[in-house]
Amino acid sequence: MKTRELGKSGLKVSAVGLGCMPMSAFYGTPDVQEATSTLELAIEVGVTFWDTAEVYGAGSNEGLIGETLQHHRADIVLATKFGIDTSYVMKGRPEDAYLAIDASLRRLRTDYIDLWYLHRIDPTIAIEETIGAMAEIVASGKVRHLGLSEASAESLRRAHAVHPIAALQSEWSLWSRVIEPEVLPVARELGIGLVPYSPLGRGLMTGRITDLAALTEGDHRLKSPRFANENFEHNRALVQNFVDYAANLNCTPGQLAIAWLMAQGDDVVPIPGTKRRTYLTENAAAADVVITPAQLDEVSLLMSGVAGARYGWNHTYGDSPAR
Repeated sequence: MKTRELGKSGLKVSAVGLGCMPMSAFYGTPDVQEATSTLELAIEVGVTFWDTAEVYGAGSNEGLIGETLQHHRADIVLATKFGIDTSYVMKGRPEDAYLAIDASLRRLRTDYIDLWYLHRIDPTIAIEETIGAMAEIVASGKVRHLGLSEASAESLRRAHAVHPIAALQSEWSLWSRVIEPEVLPVARELGIGLVPYSPLGRGLMTGRITDLAALTEGDHRLKSPRFANENFEHNRALVQNFVDYAANLNCTPGQLAIAWLMAQGDDVVPIPGTKRRTYLTENAAAADVVITPAQLDEVSLLMSGVAGARYGWNHTYGDSPAR
């Protein structure tokens, strides 16, 4: 597996990361044994940039990772997040940060976090106060680098002025390009790395989801506007063209989606989420897919006009647009 540096932070990570959320939450019933096997395989194939959060599975995802991490700590670049609870209430006050870091370290069975994100901007407090508390925690040695998730261009500037921000984690893919006009240029101006989550369009861009009945109870996509009835049919038709294009390039559509992101710049490190070994190896192989500039443009056009908002409720996640 190749490596990339997150912006100008000096933090080097595997070129494709691993989103661990599906192992514990939002995508049907968890399978701890398969998830653990997936983590072990990730180490073998070099996917060593792991992403979790305190809110995933109400802490159970961090606990799951901690079981494996304790035996391989030196091999893993570990990212976790705080600042939003299971009721989607933002919690970015200094006292929230101090409590969250110690709880995450206990669950993860480690004494430091490589990359610690503010999961969502708390609109009830100045971001300078939140980042100030996080910076104190960096100084204590419990955290090595700071990041933000789903932040606006203004919040990036304000946060970076308090303490260097190594990475911005936001939804970015052919399925959702909302960060490109304003946020992306500022991140690059400041030397902040890009860590796109949901690079596969919540699985739809793999081409495997052709019938909503295949989604199991508890799968959060059943509440997503983009998977709702007429939107789903429209988006599925877009994806079929994408699937056909990938076949002509001798790669899977999932690999093409990841490769498209990686081709946007060396500062981009996608973190496709999976809970299965099969999909892990497929995603990892996307690092070897090469696409020309002309093909990048063609692929972009194939997925233009996605129908439906990103989320199924009127929520802007602090200062970041819901779409």
